[in-house]
Amino acid sequence: MINNTESELLRNLEKMYREVFRAMDSTREVPCVDVRFYPYVGINHTIRVRDGKVFVRIADLCRDMAVEGQRALAYILVAKLFRRRVPKNARLVYDAHTKTAELREQAAANKRSRGRKIVGSDLGQYFDLSLIFDDLNRRYFRERLVKPVLTWSARKTYRILGHHDATHNTIVVSRSLDAKGVPRFVVEYIVFHEMLHIHHPTVHHNGRRYNHTAAFRRDEEKFEHFHAAEQWIEDNVRRLKRNAKRK
Repeated sequence: MINNTESELLRNLEKMYREVFRAMDSTREVPCVDVRFYPYVGINHTIRVRDGKVFVRIADLCRDMAVEGQRALAYILVAKLFRRRVPKNARLVYDAHTKTAELREQAAANKRSRGRKIVGSDLGQYFDLSLIFDDLNRRYFRERLVKPVLTWSARKTYRILGHHDATHNTIVVSRSLDAKGVPRFVVEYIVFHEMLHIHHPTVHHNGRRYNHTAAFRRDEEKFEHFHAAEQWIEDNVRRLKRNAKRK
């Protein structure tokens, strides 16, 4: 969950991005902007538009970057979105804030601590995993689960549609499900299943590991669309396989 200090920071950044949109094109209506920090391994940032809303994901390594650096980054990302040349001064200011020895050391430490885990983004073309997690956490867990890293898989898969990595505190959902024809409740079901792995940690007994205990299975069937989601996956596994094998 986001604390009050970070909430204020994000609100200020969202205001900043709206100001930059207005400055770069006063003829367009200023869009609604959603800004969040995301645990990318390196210094990566993304900006996307969906249903008229702008989603900005800033590497959490830049969480403490000065206002001047954040504003420069905003100009860079908005210029990218508009497919325009990045203002020269913005690039200079941003580089001055990110090409420091301290930030390079933090990036290196990040890679060591997160190992070889590939972290993409929670924001897909059709579904936002972060919003889905928040909704499920409220509906089924009384907002008691601490949000892990949420990411779409690097490639489309069909055998494994989701998994929870306790080592890296990450929930990964197959990119195969980020598609127009996939019902939202199917993606919710996969995320819900992986959330249950956090709620019901692995049990070790007589040298064996039990990931799906009886309590886990009981809670899994509490999902509102449990049977419909299971049926959809069973009916569409061949289509998911074909799509995953396409180059």
